[in-house]
Amino acid sequence: MSKRRSPAAEGEVVVAGHICLDMIPAIRGAEAPARSVGELLVPGKLIDVGAAALSTGGAVSNTGIALHRLGFPVTLMGKVGDDLIGGMILSILRDSGEMLAEGMIVAPGESSSYTIVINPPGVDRIFLHCTGANDTFSADDVPAEKLDGVRLFHYGYPPLMKRMYEEDGAELERLLALAKSRGPTVSLDLARPDPDSPAGRADWRTILRRALPYVDIFLPSFEEILYMLQPQRYRELSERRGSAELLAYADGPLLAELAEELLGMGTAVVAIKLGDRGLYVRTTGSAERLRAMGPGAPDESWQARELYAPCFRVEVEGTTGAGDCTIAGFLAGLLQGLTVEETVLAAVGTGAFNVERADAVSGIPDWDGLQRRIAAGWPQRETDLPLPGWSREPASGIWFREAGE
Repeated sequence: MSKRRSPAAEGEVVVAGHICLDMIPAIRGAEAPARSVGELLVPGKLIDVGAAALSTGGAVSNTGIALHRLGFPVTLMGKVGDDLIGGMILSILRDSGEMLAEGMIVAPGESSSYTIVINPPGVDRIFLHCTGANDTFSADDVPAEKLDGVRLFHYGYPPLMKRMYEEDGAELERLLALAKSRGPTVSLDLARPDPDSPAGRADWRTILRRALPYVDIFLPSFEEILYMLQPQRYRELSERRGSAELLAYADGPLLAELAEELLGMGTAVVAIKLGDRGLYVRTTGSAERLRAMGPGAPDESWQARELYAPCFRVEVEGTTGAGDCTIAGFLAGLLQGLTVEETVLAAVGTGAFNVERADAVSGIPDWDGLQRRIAAGWPQRETDLPLPGWSREPASGIWFREAGE
C-alpha cells in the first residue's frame, strides 16, 4: 500500500537550470504551402504572419510550473538579464504564481535567453535560440543556505548552459555536489545539443561519470542519452533514418543497456522518456543507495525494478514541454511516497494532460485531478515497443521484467 500525503505538506522543491522566452509567430497556411522552411524563408520575401504567442520555456519554467500546478511548493532558480526579455519572463512566471519569480537570478548587463519558433503548417519546426544568461549560470548562483530544508533539488538542461559542459563538466559536478551536500534528493534532466555545437562536441560520457554520483534520479530522453553514451550508433541510426528522431529504434534490450551503464555511474533511478511511446524506468539493486537518496528516498519495493508504461490515450493539441511535465509527474509521485508503479503512471498521466493543450503547462491539473483520472480507468495506448521476455500487469497496464532476467 502506498503512502499518500498532501503535496503542500511535503516541503519545498527547488527547480533550477535553463529558462527562456519562447516567441511563436502564427504562420498562416497557404494554397500552395511550402515543402520546407527553406522555401518559406527566401531573402527579401515578406511573410505575413499572425500574432505571436509568448511563453516561458526550459526546464525551470516547464517542470517547475507543472509541479506548482500539481500542488507542490516550488522555488525557481533560473537566470535572466536585466533586459526587456528578462522582464517578460519574470512577468509570465508571476502570472502562474505570485511567488514563482522570487528565487530567480537577475544578472545586470546580461542578455536573457529566447527562442523564436518558426512552425509553418505541414513543415518541420525550426528554432532560433539564444542561450543568453543561461551560459553564465554557475554553482555560485545557487546559495547553499537556500537548499537547507529542501526535499528535492531538480536541475535541467545543462547541455544548453555553457558553464555546465565546459572543462568536462567541472562546474556541473560542483553544483550537484553542493546540492547533495545540503541534504535534498537530487534529480537531473538533459537536453539534446546540436551535434555541431560546442555542447554537441563535449565528452558527455566523462561529464556524466562526474555528475551522476551526486544524482539520485536521472531523467533523460532516449535520443539524448543515446547521443551521449553511444554517439557512433546515434550517427549511424540518424543516417539510416534520415532524421534525428530515433524512437523507432528503442527496444527493451537497448534501454536496459543504457540504463545499466547509467546506474553503474552512480545514480539510483533512471527514467528514460520515450515521447509518445511512454516511459522506461530502471532502479538500483542496492538498498543502501536507495536510502542515500535523502528526503525523497522510496521504500525497498523500488529496489532492482525495471518497468515500462505506455502513454495514456488523449487528443493531442501540442507536445511542447511534454517531457518536462512527465518529469514533474514522476518527481511528484516519488515525493508522495507512491509505489514505483503508481509513480510511473503519475508521470505519463501528467505528460498526457500536457499534450491536450498547445502550450506547455496550462493543461496540468492539481494532484487530486490527476489521480482521479488515472483511477477512473484512463485507457492506455497500445505499445509497439519490442520487449522480449517482459510481462504485462493487466490491472495497471505496466510492463515489467524481473530482476536478473
